[in-house]
Amino acid sequence: MKVLVTGGAGFIGANFVHLTLRTRPDATVTVVDALTYAGNTESLPTDERVTLVKGDIADRELVDDLVGDADLVVHFAAESHNDNSLHDPWPFVQTNVLGTYALLEACRRHGTRLHHISTDEVYGDLELDDPAKFTPETPYNPSSPYSSTKASSDLLVRAWVRSFGLEATISNCSNNYGPFQHVEKFIPRQITNIIDGERPKLYGAGLNVRDWIHVDDHNAAVWAIVDRGRMGETYLIGADGELDNKTVIETILTEMGQDADAYDHVSDRPGHDLRYAIDATRTREELGWEPAYTDFASGLRATIAWYRDNEPWWRARKHETELKYQRIGR
Repeated sequence: MKVLVTGGAGFIGANFVHLTLRTRPDATVTVVDALTYAGNTESLPTDERVTLVKGDIADRELVDDLVGDADLVVHFAAESHNDNSLHDPWPFVQTNVLGTYALLEACRRHGTRLHHISTDEVYGDLELDDPAKFTPETPYNPSSPYSSTKASSDLLVRAWVRSFGLEATISNCSNNYGPFQHVEKFIPRQITNIIDGERPKLYGAGLNVRDWIHVDDHNAAVWAIVDRGRMGETYLIGADGELDNKTVIETILTEMGQDADAYDHVSDRPGHDLRYAIDATRTREELGWEPAYTDFASGLRATIAWYRDNEPWWRARKHETELKYQRIGR
């Protein structure tokens, strides 16, 4: 099997490549990645079965060539950081919308199977005391340039399935954590701050709830969808890991031998969604997938150990990231 992974040098995509090499001995992987600040070649395994192509998925000629040589496309490539989307929305439109369009057209021309990776943020947010969870039927209600462009890409995929018979599936996943995540993101930022002797930072009161899932569980679910999913369906991926940000930061501190209250509150993000929660019943029952990391603390402990053991991977990006946050007061 020839697998084309877009955005494969990013956090979730790179972990997907690692998982594929471990579990699919018959697979070869081509990674196409623009290698912006969020892409890191050091995240990819050194293996003769992996080929890296530097390129933009909005480059229609390049994408057409790559898709034409693939049996399967797994589409991770996306601009994905909410703070960045509030500062400059254009890269999110270019990659998430125009890039997805280029990929869909290439898959249509070559008859190539596509799996499209999306986010639970397309559904907006839930009230903190609402017992409901997101389902595949939840109406879209995005609240940021990031989530609105991801919602747009999802709708494009659905339209190409219905209008052109494209063989494609979609997955919307909750918040991922684990190795190779950029230090601008919530969990690795706090871990690396503590390693550096700095106090972690918490947006507002920290009551916003996220549904956390280890990246390996996410990617295992993606393969389950590729193997057994029904064409045109949307599958939600979550591990029943709802925790508010305050609890997460206090757990990180405790796991790293610090006082649980040794953090600072900073100004909240504009339009900060209150709560995400995933109902993954369809994925579990229809595909037989179950998360391996059912205990958040143990998954977090392994993640902390990875950042302690791999300081050269993140060190060069840490200073620039913190300068950016200082400029915006967070």
